[in-house]
Amino acid sequence: MWQKTGDVITLEDWAEIRRLHRAEKMPIKAIARMLGVSKNTVRRALRASEPPRYEREGPGSVVDAVEPRIRLLLKDYPRMPATVIAERIGWTQSITVLRDRVRELRPAYLPVDPASRTAYDPGELAQCDLWFPPVRVPLGSGQSGSPPVLVAVSGYSRWLAGTMICSRESADLICGQWEVLCQLGAVPKALVWDNEGAVGSWRQGRPQLTDAFNAFRGLLGCGVILNRPRDPESKGIVERANEYLETSFLPGRAFTSPQDFNAQLGEWMTLANSRFRRHLDCAPADRIAADRAAMMALPPIGTSQLGWHATVRLPRDYYVRVASNDYSVHPSVIGRRVRVHARLDRVQVTCDGRLVADHPRCWAARQTITDPGHRDAAAVLRREYRHVSAAASGRDGALEVEQRSLDVYDALTGTRADGEVA
Repeated sequence: MWQKTGDVITLEDWAEIRRLHRAEKMPIKAIARMLGVSKNTVRRALRASEPPRYEREGPGSVVDAVEPRIRLLLKDYPRMPATVIAERIGWTQSITVLRDRVRELRPAYLPVDPASRTAYDPGELAQCDLWFPPVRVPLGSGQSGSPPVLVAVSGYSRWLAGTMICSRESADLICGQWEVLCQLGAVPKALVWDNEGAVGSWRQGRPQLTDAFNAFRGLLGCGVILNRPRDPESKGIVERANEYLETSFLPGRAFTSPQDFNAQLGEWMTLANSRFRRHLDCAPADRIAADRAAMMALPPIGTSQLGWHATVRLPRDYYVRVASNDYSVHPSVIGRRVRVHARLDRVQVTCDGRLVADHPRCWAARQTITDPGHRDAAAVLRREYRHVSAAASGRDGALEVEQRSLDVYDALTGTRADGEVA
């Protein structure tokens, strides 16, 4: 409302004045006489470009008197807590009203760090992250744990892919990265990661990838964008996907193994990618074709190129170690150099191109995995070795021991045949 020279005009009066003047062509004097307001009030209503608003001036606050001192402190120390400000200015009133005023004033003295809203082109990038589900998954051998899940989301289509991996070590993470790219069906032009140790980190003001991940991105032919520390907004898409997994996928589920977890996750992601997304005005499944068309094709990477690789000389106990677990190898290659290759699902050992061990990957820790065939072969080889050793020393068969006559011992001790001492 407006109030001037004793006249109070409402929104309805304002609209009626303008109607009478514009539509009925009624003069100002006649309008004033009809509505019982002054002519100046009618003129102000006709000149106004906005409807009248009633605004009552506030009663003020006890903080108003100390606001200049608060501003001086914030100018020099913009992050000073409100409790410290209260101490510096000798504040004795309610700390709540002081906090509210400091909260209003502080942004004017802080540096601005805006988070831009980015529009993604098809095939441009995919955001990646490790999600640690708050659930215990049986790992075998009576152990359980919460292995990480590598999650990737395409920026344009919002296609969600993910798989549980054994650990966040470089070899396992790269195997998981390849798995989610296979689920995506193509390679985006760039992968976005935060400061994950197996991927890289910021050093001396610049991002630096690990040698293993650099080699992997070279095989893919794509770029890797490494976010600065403490910058979660840069990969907000995958952060929201992690929350989505935690609130929509996990509730009400139980898992018998990591393989069961991945099987259930795969089924759920098929449904999730076909659900309508309001911010896309479609489902990710409706956009993925255009996304893949703009991406690069998956390179011909063999399974032997990814995972753990090591070359060792096989010891006498014919076991090799991967992570904290020991896996048996055929004992016929003891003492020779063997090549160990471990993926997320299997551990294989070769010698001169010949497969001498093939085990499922054990997700539990500090376990010994033995192939019964290797144990039986070791027993046979051990018996053959003993036979060959005995033959080489002229003792083929049972070992013969010389038996001396008891008279020899009697002569040495001086004992007669009747038992008396000579």
